[in-house]
Amino acid sequence: MWEYSDIVMDHFRNPRNVGKIENPDGTGTVGSLACGDALTLMFKLDENQRICDVKFQTFGCASAIASSSALTEMLAGKTVDEAEKLTNKDIAAFLGGLPDQKMHCSVMGREALEVAIHNYRTGESGIKHLDDHIICTCFGVSENEIRRIVTENSITNIEDVTNFCKAGGGCGMCQSDIQKIIDSVSSTRSLTPPSPAEQPRKALTNIQKIKLIEEVVEREIRPSLQKDGGDIELIDVVGNRVLIGFRGMCAGCQSSAFTKHDFIEAKLREFVSPEIIVVEEGE
Repeated sequence: MWEYSDIVMDHFRNPRNVGKIENPDGTGTVGSLACGDALTLMFKLDENQRICDVKFQTFGCASAIASSSALTEMLAGKTVDEAEKLTNKDIAAFLGGLPDQKMHCSVMGREALEVAIHNYRTGESGIKHLDDHIICTCFGVSENEIRRIVTENSITNIEDVTNFCKAGGGCGMCQSDIQKIIDSVSSTRSLTPPSPAEQPRKALTNIQKIKLIEEVVEREIRPSLQKDGGDIELIDVVGNRVLIGFRGMCAGCQSSAFTKHDFIEAKLREFVSPEIIVVEEGE
């Protein structure tokens, strides 16, 4: 039995945004029933070029359904450029983590988003094509895909590659090639100095923290709430406690607890600081 977080189980039992969109601006289909997991993701933009509607259809396990559902929540209100920056690690973090053997579900969500964005920008097919060097023929995983997964997730062994994309989990004939990719990425990583984004983040002053929280509320949180007739007011910041007030349709909504912990807290931890650990309703 896999150890799933409460958030994963909630998104599995009560998946958000299941269905299809008529005339979507972007659509992406990845995976296959033969491999056990398949996902189609669709999105539509509003007049401000922000994602105003997003739907998915998934065939797969609890983690695949939960990852797809979480991704749709994360995409709401974003521009395509902002959406493109999401990684599989962001999806897993939003869900409070995934078992190692199920991380490939978060990767599948990221891939579907990538294909959907490509479809939107080019008008080309919204179905993932295996058009480069295939390493794992059992699951149709390419060299470029393995290389990116190893790089983005700092993977150092074949078992983790299998957990993230299934490559190497079939006949095993490709494992030596996978190891060569891991070794290649590791050697490149050792020669590359850390980027500014990888440097330890300096502690924010109280004024900097409050200003950044205000910016995240305006850019990442408020548009999503207003889309459904709700709103939010930032009342105060006390240490690592952020006091907010729900307004409009959000006030008294039965889903406000989920919105507070699994959406607002997640956004503030992502864009401000992991140390922001609690969001509370204030007077």
